Amino acid sequence: MTKKIIGIDLGGTTVKFAILNAAGDIQQKWSIDTNILDDGSHIVPDIVESINHHLGLYDMQPQDFVGIGMGTPGSVDRQAGTVIGAYNLNWTTLQNVRQQIETGTGIRFAIDNDANVAALGERWKGAGENNPDVVFITLGTGVGGGIIAEGKLLHGVAGCAGEIGHVTVDPNGFECTCGKRGCLETISSATGVVRVARQLAEEYAGDSQLKANLDDGQAVTSKDVFEAAQSDDPFALMVVDRVCFFLGLACGNLGNTLNPASIVLGGGVSAAGEFLRVRVENYFKEFTFPQVRESTQIKLAQLGNDAGVIGAASLALDFDQD
Repeated sequence: MTKKIIGIDLGGTTVKFAILNAAGDIQQKWSIDTNILDDGSHIVPDIVESINHHLGLYDMQPQDFVGIGMGTPGSVDRQAGTVIGAYNLNWTTLQNVRQQIETGTGIRFAIDNDANVAALGERWKGAGENNPDVVFITLGTGVGGGIIAEGKLLHGVAGCAGEIGHVTVDPNGFECTCGKRGCLETISSATGVVRVARQLAEEYAGDSQLKANLDDGQAVTSKDVFEAAQSDDPFALMVVDRVCFFLGLACGNLGNTLNPASIVLGGGVSAAGEFLRVRVENYFKEFTFPQVRESTQIKLAQLGNDAGVIGAASLALDFDQD
């Protein structure tokens, strides 16, 4: 039997698992709730227990696997196999994740940042079409990303490569949680889209149901903004145009710097689909020079929630090279 790989996508609400073959095809998948009580001390033991339980169910042994890969929030030391500062998991102190999982399962273990592994997943089995040069941007509550250049995931000297959400697109813009102003995350995340809408609503005088809802103090989401825009609400179209301008600017700068085969847009905001992609692409073309404009494509992610487990599992393939 060809050896399998296990992918784990650790999130603040759920932990997703998958068993894949070496070609990256998911054969089994399941999930458990993330128990963040007691400083997140139950998370890794729960992961170990769940893996061992499912190997028993599928009549599989540790030696049937090349390895386990995991994507996690927080600051990751890939060499040491540790995580710190994953606040949505209550992990404020250093967690020796690799040591616990290897000891508990008897299977080799690799770990990386969750946005990086999602990038690996989309690059391998999704919109990236396994091209060696792919940039992935995830547009969720925040904005994250991952950069794969010449087949290698870029990490940078402090592990901060691919922090696309903190690219400055508007120096006089909104304050970011990182401490500076005008980060892409403050505009193109799900919360950023609503922030832009609230700001622009102050000066907009025309008819708009979206503006009326905002003025009325109703809760408005980024999904509401895009749905209103798709229904030709003139104010919503103005908000979406502004969001796509800054996202297109960031993509243009990434294109001019890296010239990847594709820049893939994923995460909740990307659910706006082609309506979003086309507008971002139009601004991307405005901000790139001809050779990049003609060779780098703006694409939508294809894997959805599976990107994390597929990309995480691909980390374990490196054990095969040892």
